[in-house]
Amino acid sequence: MVNINVDLVQSLMKEQFPEWSNLEIKPVENGGHDNRTFHLGEYMSVRLPSGDGYVSQVEKEHRWLPVLSKHLSLPISKPLAKGKPNKDYPYPWSIYKWLEGETVTHENIVDINQFARELGEFLVELQSIDASEGPFGGIHNYYRGCPLTEFKFNEWALSSLDTLGNLVDRERCLKIWDRALSTKWMNEPVWIHGDVAPGNLLVTNGRLSAVIDFGVMAVGDPAADLAMAWTFFEDKSRDIFLNTIGLDKDTEDRARGWALWKALTTCVWEPKESEAVKKAKKVIEILVNE
Repeated sequence: MVNINVDLVQSLMKEQFPEWSNLEIKPVENGGHDNRTFHLGEYMSVRLPSGDGYVSQVEKEHRWLPVLSKHLSLPISKPLAKGKPNKDYPYPWSIYKWLEGETVTHENIVDINQFARELGEFLVELQSIDASEGPFGGIHNYYRGCPLTEFKFNEWALSSLDTLGNLVDRERCLKIWDRALSTKWMNEPVWIHGDVAPGNLLVTNGRLSAVIDFGVMAVGDPAADLAMAWTFFEDKSRDIFLNTIGLDKDTEDRARGWALWKALTTCVWEPKESEAVKKAKKVIEILVNE
């Protein structure tokens, strides 16, 4: 595994973008797993894939983000330049415009109902963009946008339920999961972000101000993008989010399946007392008690 650090980024900048090599480079707090992210001066960032499985995201973002941005009312990640592999780093990498804002939390939102509506409106815009030439979901984006019957989703969900045993309500979880598997997206594929989560949503003055990290974007079933209804929103704000997007009940049921799958596997794969597991248990509780 490549050691991705400030020294490596400085070396790459001096070799390939000397005009920016005098700018300060420092790691971004919570800079990501798929990619390592660094500040480049005040107005740019550098993102480097952390492994082979994330390399395809570079070309995809450079190809499609400029297209999508023309149709969206909020700023999204904007690639400025693409770096090349060299003897020290084996993958293509990117320089982006730095987008101002704080990662969203429940504490830095002025009005969660308003935020739910704003995020829903953004996703409606995204889904409305012509997707006829976009990349279908698959291995490049961990099958976001694909049916939950594909890949190992069912295998992992059932295995997680077995592992968790009496820690979760198996009967109700299976009811949610079986319902999600029983439906499929019957319309034309639409654009999806693929990872609609707090870490990829920025707020300024308490309002949604930008959406970042489109590495797992694709075209397909939008259900995965709705999972935040249960992983972040509650009660009224959940209803506002889903009603703003305005998709059918089958899609909402598949979104429940995505939220449940993520929560179950998090409970099994993450350290037992981690914050991620605590949040996942809360999501499961919300889902089975709806």
